[in-house]
Amino acid sequence: MSAQAAGPAGAADGGGWKPKHNPWLIAVVVTVAAFMEILDTTIVNVALPHIAGSLSSTYDDATWTLTSYLVANGIVLTISGWLGKLLGRKRYFLICIAMFSLSSFLCGIATSLPELILFRLMQGFFGGGLQPNQQSIILDTFPPNKRAAAFGLTAIATVVAPVLGPSLGGWITDNYSWRWVFFINVPVGILATIAVSIMIDDPPWARKQSAPLDFVGIGLITIGFGCLEVAVDRGEDEDWFGSRIIVIMSILAVLGIGGAIMWLLRVKHPAVDLRVFKDRNFAVGTGLMGAVGALLYSSAIIVPQFSQQIMGYTATLSGLILSPGGVAVIILIPMVGIAMKHVQLRYIIACGFFLMGASMLWSAQLVPSLDFRHLVMFRMSQTATLAFLFVPISTITYATLPRELNADGSALFSMSRNVLGSLSISGATALVTELRQAHQNQMVHWMTPYHQPFNEYLAQSRAVALARGYAQSAINNVAMGRLYKEFQRQVAILAYNEVFMILGIGAMLVVPFCFLMAPLKGGDK
Repeated sequence: MSAQAAGPAGAADGGGWKPKHNPWLIAVVVTVAAFMEILDTTIVNVALPHIAGSLSSTYDDATWTLTSYLVANGIVLTISGWLGKLLGRKRYFLICIAMFSLSSFLCGIATSLPELILFRLMQGFFGGGLQPNQQSIILDTFPPNKRAAAFGLTAIATVVAPVLGPSLGGWITDNYSWRWVFFINVPVGILATIAVSIMIDDPPWARKQSAPLDFVGIGLITIGFGCLEVAVDRGEDEDWFGSRIIVIMSILAVLGIGGAIMWLLRVKHPAVDLRVFKDRNFAVGTGLMGAVGALLYSSAIIVPQFSQQIMGYTATLSGLILSPGGVAVIILIPMVGIAMKHVQLRYIIACGFFLMGASMLWSAQLVPSLDFRHLVMFRMSQTATLAFLFVPISTITYATLPRELNADGSALFSMSRNVLGSLSISGATALVTELRQAHQNQMVHWMTPYHQPFNEYLAQSRAVALARGYAQSAINNVAMGRLYKEFQRQVAILAYNEVFMILGIGAMLVVPFCFLMAPLKGGDK
């Protein structure tokens, strides 16, 4: 029987093939590999100032190390299903792990910024295949009634890795060197490669197949997602549509993505099979997971950004704000797994988005005197709600999807979360900047001697400067500098509060879409 013929047959009976090794050991092995890649999406963020200084470049230039990774990652995520068919899923997974580890080593020994950007591009290219293959392997390894528990394990990688990334990256950078942010992947990658080669076997429908090369489809996907990532990631620095390069990138992104959709729907052998979206649960679930990615990644970047830039925390302390939230998710996931057997999944998902919206709105109470404990509580409340989202969404998304479409489904499902997540990082950062400028314009008219609180604060600042021994001639300048710094601080706090309010409202608006899914419970088919 051919591989293509075996696919539907295996999908039909669901029991014609079983893995040779313990399914839970397989799940752990593939999740470790995916965890390593997801961690790299956020672990580098806190090391950027150190990278810029070490390689004699500006911070703005150093951010290309993030952009290059996200561009390559977003492109490969979409076509990973096709690459798995072309090479065979196990072989492709092994290539991705080995080359991701090699790219990490090359990033660690890079001697210039162009070298690092090139190696990060390689890292994103090979890392893009890890998450879809992990999900596809778990889908084929576990029967539908056990997938919810298996997805609980994958949730630890998907949810905890972005949370752990900044704290681990901050600790490594503060205590060792930014290069070790990349070197730590190497031993994990070697062990994962050995374990996967021993334990993973491809079912008949996931083995190497004759997959025609869709040059047009791959080209349009590359242009569309590549230009979209560059436009959004660099938009704030380049003055958005005031920049010719951003305008060109935006036009190419629209043409590329629009053209790719039309082409993939018409061609006989597409690089990505969009028929998966005919399944309503998959279509809605993929959209909901994209919303989860956007909320998770945007909040994960602005919390440490606020704590470092506004509160003056170190990279390590900023990362520690995020860590307790990961612990809360790990504790809650088993409880949610029990509830999934008795409550319709769409109700749990709707509850999760509602709670996330409420936690974001609660977090919009930042003040200049905020302490570490309250920041931890805010972040923990945001992250804990992910336990109600990731596992139920993953379970119901694949509940009614034919087994032979798992590879393309996993690619598109992972793509929606990662691409929307990476776009939301850039969007949230740009929104903070725009809102700071707006609030500064609104509040600057209070910065005048005709406003009594201004005079009182200035007099207090002069007294502090005098008490610290500044020369009489410098007191006024020191006082004005202190006042301006506090003004900028309060403007920024207002901006961060508004961003949290926007995220909270956005999460609430997603709730009605949850009820478009089928009324299934965990294990239903």
